[in-house]
Amino acid sequence: MTEVLFDRTLIERYNVAGPRYTSYPTVLQFDPEFGEADYRRLAAASNAGSPPPDLSLYFHLPFCARLCYYCACNKVVTRRRETALPYLAALHEEIALQAALYDPARKVRQLHWGGGTPTFLSEAQMTALMAATRRHFNLAGPDDSEFGIELDPREIRPGTLETLRAIGFNRASLGIQDFEPAVQQAVNRIQSESLTGDVIEAARRLGFRSVSVDLIYGLPFQTQVTMGNTLDKVIALDPDRISIYNYAHLPERFAPQRRLDPATMPAPAQKLDMLKLCIDRFTAAGYEYIGMDHFAKPTDELARAQAAGTLHRNFQGYSTHADCDLVAMGMTAIGTVGGNFYQNHKELDAYVAAVEAGRLPIEKGLEPDADDRLRRAVIMRLICQFELRYRDFPGDFRTTFATELERLAAMADDGLLQFDAGGLVVTPRGRLLIRNVCMVFDRHLAPSVQQARFSRAI
Repeated sequence: MTEVLFDRTLIERYNVAGPRYTSYPTVLQFDPEFGEADYRRLAAASNAGSPPPDLSLYFHLPFCARLCYYCACNKVVTRRRETALPYLAALHEEIALQAALYDPARKVRQLHWGGGTPTFLSEAQMTALMAATRRHFNLAGPDDSEFGIELDPREIRPGTLETLRAIGFNRASLGIQDFEPAVQQAVNRIQSESLTGDVIEAARRLGFRSVSVDLIYGLPFQTQVTMGNTLDKVIALDPDRISIYNYAHLPERFAPQRRLDPATMPAPAQKLDMLKLCIDRFTAAGYEYIGMDHFAKPTDELARAQAAGTLHRNFQGYSTHADCDLVAMGMTAIGTVGGNFYQNHKELDAYVAAVEAGRLPIEKGLEPDADDRLRRAVIMRLICQFELRYRDFPGDFRTTFATELERLAAMADDGLLQFDAGGLVVTPRGRLLIRNVCMVFDRHLAPSVQQARFSRAI
C-alpha cells in the first residue's frame, strides 16, 4: 500500500507550477517540423519488433451539448448534433489510414474514447465507429482488453449504456466534479446525485468491470462543509477509482473560465484543507493513493500494477499497458509510437481538411534523443513507483545525474525523500509533491515557461 501524508508546511514551500508529466518531454517541446513522413517511418519501425508491441487506441470525440465553465479541454460546444457528421467521416478515414501502417496481427489491448462528450454521438454513430475500428484493427477479446469511455451522466439516453456494452466497452469514467447545487450552478454543470448513481448502477448491472469518477476542488462556492458532503456521496457510490483535480483558474488561456468569479473561489489555504479532507476520507474508506490525484481500490488493476512495479503513465493518465504503442486519432489527439510522440491538428477545420486530402492530420511531434529517453525512464519510475534503484538504469547513475542528485539532497533535508546505498525513495510526505521531484530531472523546464504554461503542483 502506498501511504501518503499531508504536510502543509512542505506543500506551501514547494507548491510551484510544473508539468503533470503525462509525457516527457512535454508537449511544449514538440516540433512542428515533425510530419507525416516521420510518423510513417516510426510506425514501420515499430512493426519490426520481435515481436512488435500490442496497440492501445485513443479516439478524441470533442463535441459537447453544454459548456462547463471550468473546462480546459479541446472541445466543440453545440446542440446541433449534425455538426459531428463531417468530423465522424474524417475520423473513419483516419482509422483506415492509421490501420494501414500497422501489422494486422498486432492486438489492440486497450481502447479509450475521450472528449468532449463521446455520448454526444447517437447510438448508431457509436456503433458504426466501433465497427469501423474492428474492421481495420485487431481488437482483443473481452477477457483480455480494457475498453473505456468517458461518460457525462446528463448525456446518457435510454439504451446508451446497453449499446456501449454491446460494442465492447467494459470500463466507464464519469465526471462529477461536485454535488453541491450552488457549485454546479456556478460552473454550469447541473447533475444530481440520483442521476449519477443510476448511471453507475446500470453500468455495473450491464457488466462494466470498472467505474471511476472525477472530482475537482477549488471551484466557486466550495467549502470544507460542501466538499465533505460531496465526498460522503461519492464514497457511498463505491467507485473503483477516484480522481480529485485541483482547479487551475487560467482565464487568459481558457475563455470559458472568464465566466467564473474569482471572488467566489476558495482561498489557497482553503483548497489545501479540501485536499487534506479528500485524502483522509478516501484512505479511511479503503482506497489506495496511486499518485497524481488518483485513488483506487486495492483490488483495482492500477493498485495491483503499482504493487507489481508495472504501472505506466501516458496522455490518458495512469495505465497498466506500458508495453503498448498508443495510436491516437481525432483532433488534438496525442500518440506515442516506439517512444516517439505525435499530435494531430487542434483545429477542427484543419483536421478534417487534412484527412479529406488523404493525409494523416499530424501537426507536430518529437523523436526524443537518448538523454531525454533516459530522463523519461527516471521520471516514469518516480511518478509511478515513488522510488529509484540506480541499478535499473544504464551507466553510472550517480555520475550521469550528479547535479540532479545534489538538488535532490536539499529535498531529502526537507523530508520529501530518503537516500540509501542503492537509490532513493519518496517519503509519504513527499508523494503529494512528486511533480517537484520529477522536475529536477527535466532539462527543458525554464522558470518563465513553467509559470506561464503549467498549473501548480497542488
